[in-house]
Amino acid sequence: MRPIRTLLLASTVILPLYASPALAQDAGAETQSDEIVVTARRQSESLQDVPASVSVLTASAIERTGATSADDFAQLTPGVTIVTGTAEAGDTQINIRGINGARDAESSVALVVDGILKTNTALLNQPQGTLRQVEVLKGPQGALYGRNAAAGAIVLQTLKPGDVLEGAVRASYAEQNTWQTTAHLAGPIGERLGFVLSGYYRTTDGFFRNEFLADAKSVDDQEVWAIDGRIVAGLGDATELDIKARYSELRGASINFNASFHLPNFAAANPAFYEDVNKHPFRYYSNIRPTNAQDSFDISAKIDHEFGSGMTLTAWALYSDVQQSLVADGTAADFARFIGAADPAGAATVNACFASTAALTGYPVNPPGGIGQIPVPFIFAPANGSTFGPYSPTTCDGTQFQLRNQTDFSGEIRLASSGDGPLDWQIGAYYLHIDREVGVSIGGDTGNGVIPNLYNSPNSSNPTSLLLADQFDTDVYAAFGSVDYEINPEFNVGVALRYDVEDRSTSSLVPDATDPFTGGPINPGQAFGAFTPQQARFKQLQPKVSLSWQPTDDLNLFANWGIGFKSGGFNNQGSRAIIDSVYNDGVTPGTIDADVSITDRYRKEKSSAFEVGLKGKALNGAVTFDLAGYYTEIDDMQFFEFFVGSFGLLRVVSNIDKVEVKGVEANLSAEVVDGWTFFGSANVTDSEIKANTARPYTVGNKSPYTADWTLNLGTEIEAPLNDGLDLVVRADYRLTGPTWFHSVQDEVRPTVFSGLLPISNLGLPAFVGDADLSVAQRDTFGVLNVRAGIEAGNFSAFVFADNALNENYLSEVITAVEFGGSFISPGARRLVGVELGYKF
Repeated sequence: MRPIRTLLLASTVILPLYASPALAQDAGAETQSDEIVVTARRQSESLQDVPASVSVLTASAIERTGATSADDFAQLTPGVTIVTGTAEAGDTQINIRGINGARDAESSVALVVDGILKTNTALLNQPQGTLRQVEVLKGPQGALYGRNAAAGAIVLQTLKPGDVLEGAVRASYAEQNTWQTTAHLAGPIGERLGFVLSGYYRTTDGFFRNEFLADAKSVDDQEVWAIDGRIVAGLGDATELDIKARYSELRGASINFNASFHLPNFAAANPAFYEDVNKHPFRYYSNIRPTNAQDSFDISAKIDHEFGSGMTLTAWALYSDVQQSLVADGTAADFARFIGAADPAGAATVNACFASTAALTGYPVNPPGGIGQIPVPFIFAPANGSTFGPYSPTTCDGTQFQLRNQTDFSGEIRLASSGDGPLDWQIGAYYLHIDREVGVSIGGDTGNGVIPNLYNSPNSSNPTSLLLADQFDTDVYAAFGSVDYEINPEFNVGVALRYDVEDRSTSSLVPDATDPFTGGPINPGQAFGAFTPQQARFKQLQPKVSLSWQPTDDLNLFANWGIGFKSGGFNNQGSRAIIDSVYNDGVTPGTIDADVSITDRYRKEKSSAFEVGLKGKALNGAVTFDLAGYYTEIDDMQFFEFFVGSFGLLRVVSNIDKVEVKGVEANLSAEVVDGWTFFGSANVTDSEIKANTARPYTVGNKSPYTADWTLNLGTEIEAPLNDGLDLVVRADYRLTGPTWFHSVQDEVRPTVFSGLLPISNLGLPAFVGDADLSVAQRDTFGVLNVRAGIEAGNFSAFVFADNALNENYLSEVITAVEFGGSFISPGARRLVGVELGYKF
C-alpha cells in the first residue's frame, strides 16, 4: 500500500497547480503534431474543423484511463452524467446537457459502433470490443446518426485488422476480489482478408454485503464475459465487407437500493422518518438473493463500395437479441398485501409471513423500520406492529420478478460523395423492427424462493399477486440526407435532414386470473375494463444546420441548430386507471388527491437545440481550447415515474410538457513541457420546467437527472526513466454538482399515509402523513481516479486507485412521491489494484 499512499499524496500536490479558471479539452487528446481525426459528421475530418462540441478519447487516453464503457466515458466528459446498473445491468440513462434517457422508454443517446447504430439501450454500457477511439457528440444528432440521438451520440471505433499479426492482453486484480482481463488478436488470414478476435472478463464481489443471507456476494456482485469477432474482406479494389459478431453473458445482483423516508411529521416518533438522502447509512438484509441475468448476442454485416465516379455506397444490417431478467425481494409489506389473504390459496404465504415475523422480532433493520411482534403496518398497531420498509428479512414483503426480452433487426443504405471537393453530400434510408416483451410480477413469499415466471398459480410456492406484462412491436422507417458546402476556404455551411416514422403497437400478456391475496384481478387495471390491443404512429422531421468560419487554421467559430426526436410509446395497460383510483380520488376514505396525471400512452419528445462556440489551438498545437454556449427547448420530455401503494408497484413513463435548458461549456488542454499535459473542462447547466400537466405544481423546478454543473481536472505525465523505460502517471478528478432526480423537488406533497391516517385507529389528521421532498437532492461529490506505472517496450505495469479518496456518494435517487420517500443507490467505493499488460 506504500506506493498507493505516495501516489495519493502526489495527486493532492499536483491537482491544485491546475485547479484554475483555465479549463479542459477532450479528456487528454493528443496535441501538437498528432491531429485528431473524427467522424462526427459521418465523414473523416479534423476535430478542429467540426462545427460542434465533440469530446474525444483517443487510443492512448483509453489505455491510460482504463476506460471500457459508457460509464467511463461519461465521467471524463463535461456536461454528461450517467446512471447505470442500479436496478439491473441494462438499465442505463445518460444525461447530456439536460436531456435524459427515461427508464422504460428509449434512450436519448445513440450508440454507433464502427458506423452501425445499435438499437437496444441494454448495449449502451457494455464493452464493444477493442476500442481505438471514442467520440461523444452533444446536441441532437438524429439528422446524421439516426434514431434516439436527441441528446447526442457516442461514436466508437474499434480495432480493424492490419497487414501484420498483433495482439495484447491486460489483466488486473483489485480489492473486493475484483478481476478484469481483456485480450485481442488481430491480423491477416489471407490476401485482402483479416480478422480481429477479442475477449473481456470481469468479476467482483462488490462493495456491499447482505447481513441476513449467508452468501456474502448478494448486493452488488457481478460476473460478465464477452467475446467479439470481426472479419474484414476486400472484395476487389473498390469493395470491402466487414462482418462482426459478439456474445456476452452477465450474472450478478440487482436492485441495489435502500429506502429513505421524507415524512417530517413522523420524525418526532423516529428521526429517521425524515432523512436527507445524502446522509443515509446503507445496510442490506433482504431474505431474497437479488439476481440479474443478461444474455446478449448481435451480428452485423457492412459493405462499402467506391464507385469510379467518386461516390461510395455503404449498406449494413444488424440483428440483436438481448434476454434480461431479475429477481429481487419485494416492497409491499407495509401495505398488508401478504398479511390478510382474501383467498385461502394465499394461506401458505400468510402463515409464512407471521412465522418469519415472530422468529425475527427485534431483528435490527434500518430505522425507522422495526420488526415487531405481529406483521401489521405501523399506522394500525404502533405498539407491537412491524414497520417493515422494502426488502425486509421477513417474507411479508413478497418477491418481484422482472423480464425484458428484445430482438430487433435493422438496416441502412447510404450513398455519399467522396469528400474530395467543396461539396459533400449523402442520402440514404433506414429500417428497424423491434419485438419487445416486458413484464413485472409481484409474488407471495412462502420462504421457498422465487419461481422466475411472470405468472405462477395460487397453489404454487410463489403465487403471483400482481402482474404487468405487455408485448410491444415497433417498425421504424426513415429517410435522410445531408449537404456540406465549402463556400470558400474560411466558410462552410452544412444542412442535414431526416424524416422518421415509428409505428408502435402493444398487446397485453396478462391472463384472466385472480389475485389470491386481494380477490381482485391479477392486474388491478383490469377492474376498470378489458385490455385491448393498441397502436399509434409517431413521426418527426429532424433538420440540422451548421455554420463554420475559420479565419485561420488555428481558430474555428461555429454555430448549429437542430431538432431532436424520441418516439412516444405505451405504458402497461391500466396504468392510468390505477393511478386515478388511488392517487387522484381524494374522496373515498384512504385515498388522496395527488394531482398527478398518468396516461397509458405517452407522447413523443421533441427538442430544439442551438449552440454557438469557438475552438482553437495555439503554440503549435501545445494548447487547445474550446468554448460553447447552448440553449435547448424540450417539448414533452419523457420522464420515468415510480409508484408504490396498496396495488403493488407501477413503473410508467410520463411527459413534462416543456423544459428550457441553457448552459455554457469550456475545455482547455496544455502540454506545459514535453510529456506533461494538463487538461480540464467545465459545464454549467441552468434548466427550468416551464409547463407540466402531469404535475402542475412542479413548474419552475429543474430538469430531472441534470447536474447543475460538472468539473473535470486531470493531468498526464509520460517521462523517460532510461532507454526503453517510461514512467506514466494519470490523474482524473471529476466533480458533479447538485442533482435532482425528480420533477418534484422542494415541494410538500400528500402521500399514501396522508390518506390512511384519518381512517386508522391513531386519529391523526391527513397532513401528518405529507412528505417534504426537499431532502431528496443529491449533493455535490467528487471522484478521483489515479493510475501510475511503467511502460517498457511491449510490457506495462500499473497501480491504480478508482475513487481514490473513497468518496461516499449516491448513484441514483428514485423518488416515489406518493410513497413519501426515495429508493437510493450508492455509488462505487474505492478500488485499489494492480494491472499488467503485454502487447506485440
